[in-house]
Amino acid sequence: MKVLVIGSGGREHALVWKLAQSERVEQIFVAPGNAGTAVSATNIPITAEDIPALVQFAQENEIGLTVVGPEVPLAAGMVDAFQATGLAIFGPTQAAAQLESSKAFAKAFMFGQSIPTAASGTFTEYDDAVKYVKAQNDASGIVIKASGLAAGKGVIICDNAEQAITALKQIMVDRAFGSAGDEVVVEERLTGPEVSLLAFCDGKTAVSMLPARDHKRAFNNDEGPNTGGMGAFAPPPDINQGLIDEIMSTVMQPTVDGMAANGTPYVGVLYAGIMLTPNGIKVLEFNCRFGDPETQVILPMLNSDLVEIMLACIEGQLQPEMVQRHDGGCATIVMAAPGYPGSYPKGLPITGLDAVPDDAFVFHAGTMQENGNVVTSGGRVLAVSALGVDVETAVSRAYAGIQAIHFEGAHFRTDIGRRGE
Repeated sequence: MKVLVIGSGGREHALVWKLAQSERVEQIFVAPGNAGTAVSATNIPITAEDIPALVQFAQENEIGLTVVGPEVPLAAGMVDAFQATGLAIFGPTQAAAQLESSKAFAKAFMFGQSIPTAASGTFTEYDDAVKYVKAQNDASGIVIKASGLAAGKGVIICDNAEQAITALKQIMVDRAFGSAGDEVVVEERLTGPEVSLLAFCDGKTAVSMLPARDHKRAFNNDEGPNTGGMGAFAPPPDINQGLIDEIMSTVMQPTVDGMAANGTPYVGVLYAGIMLTPNGIKVLEFNCRFGDPETQVILPMLNSDLVEIMLACIEGQLQPEMVQRHDGGCATIVMAAPGYPGSYPKGLPITGLDAVPDDAFVFHAGTMQENGNVVTSGGRVLAVSALGVDVETAVSRAYAGIQAIHFEGAHFRTDIGRRGE
């Protein structure tokens, strides 16, 4: 079978790495890919958003399975376009992907299905949103969210009403996130540890993967600006099977049931960002695809054929026993360009990739080939992952891998999985 992976990040390199382990796969194409995917697959110069060109490529090359990495093509209806031509594709339709592409839709859906989430209001008018903020008890803080897709930057955590009103102005008046801020969600600020739980879904059934915990802040001790994620580990020691079962029964399965009842069955990966509050579990957000960098720890822990699972989801034949996990733990550390998540240079030569120990593996993100060398091309450049008998061992091995790699100004956190979490 020929497989096409859509995207160019560390998540997509991890997907290529795992899909290549299937005996059913004879060739993998990646659109557009990076310097890492170029080694184990064939990169093609088509952007992830060029849906007509990707459909044409899949038809002409007899692609048996297409896997969508990022959220933007899902929100744009890539799955619908492929399905319309009879091509097998793993991911939710445009209507189902509203769980991520519209936070307003997701909140209304959760309230309608009695899925636990923060109290909130949704607004299209700035003045109405300001009135709502002023009426809240802001002692615990307020969260302002652009409803649309904002590349992971559309959530502003505020300590008080004054900061919240400034955030509303930034999004709704100054249009900091463009049309993504046409609608905003104003939410109570929750507290507690976070966990990411991803599940495979076939429209009827949801089967969980291993829970993971990522680190969003740029610097040690969870300080500095939010990023796309600076590292992750799995499984978190405070998440037992009973808690996973509770999340599956109160969040994931009700979501799949509710989407099916609405006539928009959910097929693909459903990712719930969960906060473990003093009042129980609460959903912070849904994502409609694999997370990044969570994928770089979840897929190495998956002891199953990913192609078989994805095809079963597409065919509505998913069974819990198809999803098996390795024992032990996994960690991944992101190496970022200097200045990330702000502006950063590109084209920095990367050395030491061949010197990484055999017990660690490197997933490329913002990299490209230039004159025979691998150079940086993005903010998050690489993720170094490792397995171990436990998370602590995996973390140590991942950091040993990091030490072998160099590019000018490389930045990474030194406390991933080491903060007693």
